[in-house]
Amino acid sequence: MGEVIAVLSGKGGTGKTSLCAGIASALAKEGKSVLCIDCDVGLRNLDISLGLTDCGCLSFWDVCSGGYDLSCAAAHPDFPALRFLTAPMNLSPESIDAEAFGQMLRQARKQFSYVFLDAPAGVDAGFRLCARPADRILLVTAGDPASVRDAARAGELLEKMGKRQIRIVVNRVSPRLFGAVRITVDDVMDRSGLPLLGVVPDDTSVTLAAAFEKPLLTFTQKGAAAACCRIAKRIQGLPVPIPNR
Repeated sequence: MGEVIAVLSGKGGTGKTSLCAGIASALAKEGKSVLCIDCDVGLRNLDISLGLTDCGCLSFWDVCSGGYDLSCAAAHPDFPALRFLTAPMNLSPESIDAEAFGQMLRQARKQFSYVFLDAPAGVDAGFRLCARPADRILLVTAGDPASVRDAARAGELLEKMGKRQIRIVVNRVSPRLFGAVRITVDDVMDRSGLPLLGVVPDDTSVTLAAAFEKPLLTFTQKGAAAACCRIAKRIQGLPVPIPNR
């Protein structure tokens, strides 16, 4: 039985979507069957980070409503083990039938090793839609005070929902910036109150890969791409150390 992983953030601008794409691609590169679902209804961008902007992709609502089977999800040209469903554009998060969404995920667990839900930023309806059925939560934050505060708030809400498998990923880490504002990754952990899954450096390759419509892992093997690969191994339970932070 597969695992549903919700990738959340308390606020926008943390790099959550690019991180979701990078980790999912790393798992698929290792041969794990992966389904990525863009759940940012109305503002979908996961296709850009996956390098699938030219692909005619079904939305997850096409499957939820019974019109298509999960086998019709778009196959990735570079990572054959990865499939993708985009977000519908003509619906609101509040209008999504949570039971139909949950039923789709129950079927997905039977067909894929990992199902990634790229949730919209914030703690509104889309956050709850993705968090409730998730087996594991990756909460993405940057190092600025607003991101850390919002991550802490999101963590509190998740714990009230009964979620226990919550791990924080500190993204866009710049030693120069962290030094200027006198903050460390350990400080981010302390302020958010959450255990650490990984640290991802600030890396212009993320922006360049998206601009060239390429997946990060086909664009480079260094920096953020290497960090995504390390996180993917930790998700599988492998003892990969976190670099000196």
